[in-house]
Amino acid sequence: MARIGYARVSSAGQDYQGQIDRLALDGCAPIRAEKVTGSVREGRGELGAVLDFIREGDELVVVRLDRLARSTRDTLNIVAELEAKGASLRVLEPEISTGGDLGRIVITTLGMIAELERSFLRERQRAGIVAAKARGAYKGRGKTIDPAAIQQLVAEGFGPSAIAKQLGISRMTVYRETTAAVTASGP
Repeated sequence: MARIGYARVSSAGQDYQGQIDRLALDGCAPIRAEKVTGSVREGRGELGAVLDFIREGDELVVVRLDRLARSTRDTLNIVAELEAKGASLRVLEPEISTGGDLGRIVITTLGMIAELERSFLRERQRAGIVAAKARGAYKGRGKTIDPAAIQQLVAEGFGPSAIAKQLGISRMTVYRETTAAVTASGP
């Protein structure tokens, strides 16, 4: 029976070393880790590898349930995949295992709480942005291109694809800037 550890953080600025240390202390080997959002399953290659690799009698171990998934549906789908392979899930904080009926109920409840926490986080973020905009402190992302450079290349006869390639931007940005310039200059 293998105890396979899985660690995850949401962004590049976060560190999962504490999770890895905790999983190692609990006897997990191998330990897979990734920096990717937990709100969706797509793009989570390490988790996919674990689910492909895990065998009957193995145990997937995470430090906290929100490190595995941020939605109840994803949590339950992962647990169902594990059970279909004869494997189980163990959460270290708080200590829970899907090896028994009570564990499945607690995992479902904690999955719902993680999903609710995520929705609260999004609401607080939106409210903070609205408040910052009202104060004039939130301006959004600044422009990373020079509209004058685009207009200069248009005047020289370059097409949108050539401009995008030369400036290292997308064609959509070229179209957006040329449309904005036409709109600003009026009919």
